[in-house]
Amino acid sequence: MKRNTLKGKVYHKLIYKMYFQVCVVLGISVLFVYILRNLVRGKLADFIVLVIQANLRVPWEQAVELYQSYIRNNMDYIVIFFMVVFFLILLRLSIRWFARYFEQMVTGVEQLASESDTEIVMSPELAFMEEALNEAKDKLKKRAEEARLAEERKNELVVYLAHDIKTPLTSVIGYLSIMEEAPDMSQAQREKYVHIALEKAYRLEVLINEFFEITRYHLHSVPIAKTRLNLGYMMVQISDELYPQLSAQNKRVELDIDEEMTVWGDAEKLARVFNNILKNAISYSRDDSSIQVSAKEEGGGTAITIRNEGAIPQERLALIFEKFYRLDHARSTSTGGAGLGLAIAKDIVTLHGGEIRANSDGEHTEFTVALPAAPFTES
Repeated sequence: MKRNTLKGKVYHKLIYKMYFQVCVVLGISVLFVYILRNLVRGKLADFIVLVIQANLRVPWEQAVELYQSYIRNNMDYIVIFFMVVFFLILLRLSIRWFARYFEQMVTGVEQLASESDTEIVMSPELAFMEEALNEAKDKLKKRAEEARLAEERKNELVVYLAHDIKTPLTSVIGYLSIMEEAPDMSQAQREKYVHIALEKAYRLEVLINEFFEITRYHLHSVPIAKTRLNLGYMMVQISDELYPQLSAQNKRVELDIDEEMTVWGDAEKLARVFNNILKNAISYSRDDSSIQVSAKEEGGGTAITIRNEGAIPQERLALIFEKFYRLDHARSTSTGGAGLGLAIAKDIVTLHGGEIRANSDGEHTEFTVALPAAPFTES
């Protein structure tokens, strides 16, 4: 409301100038007619009589009679005619002057569309339009830069993943080739190579899945189907699925959730949210540590907290939910991902009308997912 009022005040500058210009045109027209009327009745009248006498070749008295009959007696109509003609001429000139504003607007829009770095400048009366267009230009420039950087990060990640996919694939082929070429290899050696090849194959599967996520990342076009979900049961299932990763690093998930606690949401997509957060906690927490998951009622909804031992620098907390952002810039082979997990989690939570946030105190990192309560219309 305040913005509209401000704009209205700014518009007044243009409106007042238009009003003033129309008044000037009308005033000049009236002044012209007044002068014309007095001239026709004064010395100009004698000149007109002389013109009539000269052109019609009649006596002076007859020329005066013709002037009286056709001009003097119809003076009001003649004055009105000239007033209208003169007013229209001035109005035409005024409209041409006013059309310059439209030309400036069109030029400003063309500059906006051309993505030129030149600042848009207009007349003082169009200061509101100049400000709006320059503001829109800055926003478009900022968005274009963000899109360019995001595309660069995406392309860089694709190159990294392509390289990372090649590495475990080469290892798998190499170890399988050795076993094929050495049929008399000892059982212990064969088991060792099979184990290594299997680990590399698992890593290859993870990278291919991440590559697939990059090429299919259109989450906002996916509808969600909300139902009543048992939160504790969901977390137990997710923890069980992550057991191999947890046990490999001697980590564990500790649940502190009421067995009867439920949330309102899409089961598959919310499971993906918590799965992604827990995977992140496993990857970036200390070995032989616990990951604590708790839930409580908050603000009419439910707040689920996942806490692990391990810190995230404060300057990176605002970036971890961006697409293709990764904490490990060195791209660790064991933990490096595409940087989509937390970005996807944030989008899913947003689609549910909730919020996801992260905090770190230097020793622990805590992710909180706040989900709204079920609607009252729920049956």
